[in-house]
This record gives sequence, structure tokens and C-alpha cells, in this order.
Amino acid sequence: MGHCNRCFFTLCPLLLLLLLPSSSGADLQFDFPAKIRDLNLFPSQDVNIVRHPNCHADKLVEKPLRFPNLLPAQSGVSLDNLAHSAGYYPIAHSNAARMFYFFFESRNSKKDPVVIWLTGGPGCSSELAVFYENGPFKIADNMSLVWNDYGWDKVSNLLYVDQPTGTGFSYSSDKRDIRHDEEGVSNDLYDFLQAFFAEHPEYVENDFFITGESYAGHYIPAFAARVHRGNKAKEGIHINLKGFAIGNGLTDPAIQYKAYTDYALDMGIIQKTDYDRINKLMVLMEQLHARLHILFVIRYSIPSCHILTISMWYYDIRKKCEGSLCYDFSNMEKFLSIKSVRDALGVGDIAFVSCSSTVYQAMLVDWMRNLEVGIPGLLEDGINMLVYAGEYDLICNWLGNSKWVHAMEWSGQKEFVSSPEVPFTVDDSEAGLLKTYGPLSFLKVHDAGHMVPMDQPKAALEMLKRWTQGTLSESGDDAEKLVAEM
Repeated sequence: MGHCNRCFFTLCPLLLLLLLPSSSGADLQFDFPAKIRDLNLFPSQDVNIVRHPNCHADKLVEKPLRFPNLLPAQSGVSLDNLAHSAGYYPIAHSNAARMFYFFFESRNSKKDPVVIWLTGGPGCSSELAVFYENGPFKIADNMSLVWNDYGWDKVSNLLYVDQPTGTGFSYSSDKRDIRHDEEGVSNDLYDFLQAFFAEHPEYVENDFFITGESYAGHYIPAFAARVHRGNKAKEGIHINLKGFAIGNGLTDPAIQYKAYTDYALDMGIIQKTDYDRINKLMVLMEQLHARLHILFVIRYSIPSCHILTISMWYYDIRKKCEGSLCYDFSNMEKFLSIKSVRDALGVGDIAFVSCSSTVYQAMLVDWMRNLEVGIPGLLEDGINMLVYAGEYDLICNWLGNSKWVHAMEWSGQKEFVSSPEVPFTVDDSEAGLLKTYGPLSFLKVHDAGHMVPMDQPKAALEMLKRWTQGTLSESGDDAEKLVAEM
């Protein structure tokens, strides 16, 4: 978000051509820590590598979670009837990593699916989603918490994890635990799940779904493949993986980056002359990448490069971004610095790192990798995938996501491509356009930018509910009737 305010999630060279001021012979540079600072997300320390861990290395540290200043819910829901917890799990195959998490029991039923959410970045904390997107609570300006009427815990048992290590409250005492690729990230997450389900066997038989957004478009396919592989090899506790969902994600950069100019032209952001000029520069960037084997060329000189300047916010092109007013996550920073809150979380003196530039930079070698390659095997084995995208996001736009989904080669590709788009309706209104065949679904969400659960919370909750119940293509009333019959 996770999303900059979401911390410059998936900015690429081509997008810089669209967004940065014109230069004349100057090096094109990007100061990631400075950008976070502008967005009220600059951490007090860059990454959580600590000398004296505040929890035991060989066991789980977990406690029931009761936030202070939580206002009563109008619906009558009570924490007394819900299992909320937070804490640390040691990561089995790491050197000294401790992964911080939140768990929120479903307000509906303990038998609801277990859904894990992964925030992107790479290097941004799950707390961004907990308090600003789809968690149970929202933070009021007076630092009290109010219940979120559209929290995903209304239809699922909800997990949030601060990952990779060094993000949020997660930490290690060994720098070797900083990850550089999806193999390391997915192995750590798999170890986390094994620890969680060992501690909470009551949820082992529940359906399990992986969700997230932005750079989690890399994390999620790798994590899903790791879980599926572990299940097949009977490595540990069987995890009842049913599906994975990617929201406004970066999954196949080679396809998605080329869609920037198409999207910008279609939306009237650039003119045809700009389109042609930028595409020529993109050819140069591809040549540099191929020759130098570098992830970005934004730190290399592009002499006399006249770059188009626009003032809109690339996470939502309907809005203009001035200073740090695009998204303001400062209440989260304030809330998580309150002693009573930190005591409730059991984080001791561990610093909260909202978005880590160290984690971000460590993952740069992973950025341009195509994570679509592992998805067809999952689809063939009956694991469901939903790709959804808000229509006004530029940075991980719906068009680029649609292009890689349609280009993906699997046994149902032809049928998916020829399938019609149908309205996705919520309260008898069209909330998006849906295309589905077999285990694969693509949803373009109306009136939303990069952060769909924040921009369209009701539609996002309905999307999750229907998808996990297997009724995504049904209308609201039909879906309810079908679930009742089941």
C-alpha cells in the first residue's frame, strides 16, 4: 500500500518518464528515504536489526490483543467473543528472524476461511492495511479506534504479517535474514504458517486464501507455489490452500511496464506525440537492462531526456498530489508510538518501520522477475486465482494486469480470453467488470485507485466474500441464495 504514501510501491523507469520533471543532461535519481519522509512514513531506524532481542529464540511469543481506546461497535460486536492476538513467531529456517503478525477472528464464524494479507513495497508494513484498508479498525484523529464496517474479518479469519524481515515490527539480530528474492520471502512465510497452524490447530481445516496488493504481486504467486509444493511433499502441516488474489499488483513487469503508455494515452494523461517519444526511450531502457543486467536505469544518466511532467497522483489519477497530502498515514505512526498500544502489542522497544528502504533496496534484484511463470501449474491443480485492479491506478494499472493475465499460457487460456465481461454488481449497482473461466478471474473495479479496499470498501468486502465462497460471478442476491443452498 502497500502503496507514495504507500511508499513508492512499484515505481519503474517508464513511469518516471511520465511523472518526473524534465532534465537536461542531469542524472535521474530517486531518493527513496526522502520520499517516505515526504509521505509521513519515514522510520526512526531503517530496518529492525537488533542486538538484544526481546523474545526467546526458541518459542512463540503471542498474547491476546486488546487495543486501548476502542469505541463500542454500533452493531453490537464485542471483543469478548472474538479471539484477537498479536505477537512474534520465530522463523524456523532463518538465522534469528522474528515475524510479527496480527490475527483477527472472524466476526461471523470461526469456520470462515483463513485469509492472509501481504502488503507490498517491497518493505512496507501490514499495519497500513490493518488501519487504512480492510482491517477490523480505523484510527480516529483523537487516537481512538472505531470498528470498520467493511473489515475483511466480517467474512474471514484474518492474518496480517510484517514481512519481509525488517518490515513493521518484524526483526532479526542477524543481517543475513534480510531477503533478496522470492525464494527467501516465500520460505519465511511458509515457516510462519507452519508455526501459526501448529499453535492454532483449530483453523487447520479451514479453507486458506492468500491476498495482498502492489509488490505483493511478486510475493503472492511465489508464496502460493511454496505452500502448494509443501503440501505435495507433505513437509509439515497440510495447509488447505484454495486460492490467491492479487490487487493492483506487479507480477509480470515486462508486460505491465509496456502498458503504461497505452493506459496513459487511453486516459488522456499524455498525447500521441508523448506516447511515441516515451516508447522510443523505453526501447533504450530495455537495451540498457539487457546489456548491463540491471534492474533499473533510473540511476544512470539519460542525457537530454525531456520528461513529461504531470501533477496527478499515480496511485489515483483522479487526484492531484501536492506535498504529503495525497495519502496521510501519520495517524498510524502516532497510534503505534503510544505506550499503551505498544504494551498491548507486546513489541517492547522494537522500532516500528513503516516502510524500509533497506528491505526495498535488498529486493531490487527481484523486481524485474516474472512471477507469472509459476501460476499456470497452480491453476492446473485447481488453485483459484483472482486478479483485481482499481481502474484509476496508473502505477499498477488494470490494463497492464489484464494484459499479463490474458497472455498467460495455461490449458484454459483460450476459453478465458473468449469469455465475456459481465457486470460485478453490489447493491444492484455495477461496481466493476468481471471476466472468469474455471479457476481464473479478473476484475476491473470501478471508482478505485491503487488501494481498492480503501477506495471501495464495500465492493472489496463483497468481492472477497463471493470469491472465497465460489460465487464471484453471481449477483449479490443470487450469491446469497446459492450459498444458502450449499
